[in-house]
Amino acid sequence: MKRITIAVCTYNRAANLPRLVEALEQQTCSIDMEVLFVDNNSTDDTPQVIQRLAARSPLTIRYVQEKQQGIPHARNRAIAETLDRDYLLFMDDDELPLSPSMAQAAVDTFETEQPLCIGGRIDIDLGEHRPRWMTDELLGFYGRIDYGPEPFRIRDASTPIWSGIVAYDTRLFRDNPDIRFDARYNRAGSGIGGGSDAIMFRTLLARHIPMMYVPQMGVLHLVEPWRLTRRYFWKLHYASGKKRGAYELPEYDRLLFGAPAFLYRQVVTRATRFAAAFLTGDRNYVRAGMNFTHELGLIAGYRSRTRAGH
Repeated sequence: MKRITIAVCTYNRAANLPRLVEALEQQTCSIDMEVLFVDNNSTDDTPQVIQRLAARSPLTIRYVQEKQQGIPHARNRAIAETLDRDYLLFMDDDELPLSPSMAQAAVDTFETEQPLCIGGRIDIDLGEHRPRWMTDELLGFYGRIDYGPEPFRIRDASTPIWSGIVAYDTRLFRDNPDIRFDARYNRAGSGIGGGSDAIMFRTLLARHIPMMYVPQMGVLHLVEPWRLTRRYFWKLHYASGKKRGAYELPEYDRLLFGAPAFLYRQVVTRATRFAAAFLTGDRNYVRAGMNFTHELGLIAGYRSRTRAGH
C-alpha cells in the first residue's frame, strides 16, 4: 500500500501543536498517512507535547530531533526520514489545513497527473487587527499564495510555490540525491529570512521537474503578532539581500569598500525614495523601506564574500 508523510518542522511552538494535530485527525486519505514532527532543538516542552499527542491520537505520529539548527536542515532531515515513503507533504507548525481533503488532494494529483512536486494555496490569518500600513502586496511576504480555483502545471517562475504547503513524490529525492534544501539559505531558531524553499523551486524549474499548483491542497497561515511590524519586513529584506549578495550576484571588477560601486548608487536612490514616501505619508513607504534595506543587504552580503575570498 502506498504511504504519505505529512512533515512538520517545528521550533518552540508547542502551544500550536495540539490544535494542528486535531485538524490533521480530520484528514481523509485513501492511502496510509503518518505525521512526522522534526523538532529543531526546541527549548520549550515540544518533545513532551508530541509524546502526549502521539499516545492518544488515532494518527500515526513520529518524532525526530534534528540537531543542526535551521529550517533547511530540518527539511532535509524530513526527506531523509521519508525516502521509503511514496509522498512527502510539508506544512509549517503555524498553519492549519483549509479542508479535510488537503492530503487527499495531493494523493489524487500524484496518481492522476504524475507531477513530482505540488504546491498549494496559502491563506493568511492576521488575527484581530490588521495594521493600517499593511497593503495587500505585503501579504505575499507571509507566504500567501492564491493563483485561482483551478489546478495547473507550473511552467515558469511567475507562479512560485513555497514550503508552507508543498508535496513531493519522493522518487525526486531518491533519484536525485543532490536535490536538497540549500543550507546556505538558513533561518535558525526564531530568526527571520531564509529562502531555501525559493532556491528549491528555482532548482526544480531549471531541471524541468514536473510541478503543479493545486489549490485544493491548502493551508491557513496563522501570522504571529511579532511579525505584524514594519521592522519585521525591513529586517526580512535585509536578510534576503545579504544572502543574494553573498551567493547569487556575479563577480564584479570595480569595487568600492568591498562591494560593486553601483550598489552604493542604488542604495542612495532607494534611501531617497524611502524618505520621500515616509515624509509625504505615502502608504507604500513600507515597501520603499524594504527596497532600501534589501540594497543594504546586497552590499553587506557581497562584502562578506569579498572578505572570505581574501
